[in-house]
Amino acid sequence: MTNRIDYAKTSPAGYKAFGGVYVHVQNSGLSKDLINLVYLRVSQINGCAYCIDMHSGDLLKSGMAIEKVVLVPVWHDAGAVFSTRERAALAWAETVTRVAETGVPDADYEAAAAEFDDKELADLTYAIGLMGAFNRLGISFRTPPAAAVTALAA
Repeated sequence: MTNRIDYAKTSPAGYKAFGGVYVHVQNSGLSKDLINLVYLRVSQINGCAYCIDMHSGDLLKSGMAIEKVVLVPVWHDAGAVFSTRERAALAWAETVTRVAETGVPDADYEAAAAEFDDKELADLTYAIGLMGAFNRLGISFRTPPAAAVTALAA
């Protein structure tokens, strides 16, 4: 994959604006692991290799078991590997990411609202939207995953 442009350098003000949302989400009170699970799942749905590589690594560096990280795409079938809160966040991430298909049904909202208070749900949705935007930048401009860059250098 050849990088088309470095969007962060080409449009630093836009990148900084997204960075502000990122900082807000990080300081929102939602756990870092929960946020990174959601970032990973959104990136998997959207097919962003750069973000999948980044957020898988972030979860592993935080101490999350590799077995849990590799089960994120099939969390529905992973049973107790994921907490109730994590399952609710992953379900919300899926329905919001696929908004054109799902329309985010009332049942999905009610399930998420049963687990997260209003502020948490808003912040979780900011995280989902932010990752969707970063996925679109990474995919559109062919940002290579760090693993691919490392492999090329070896």
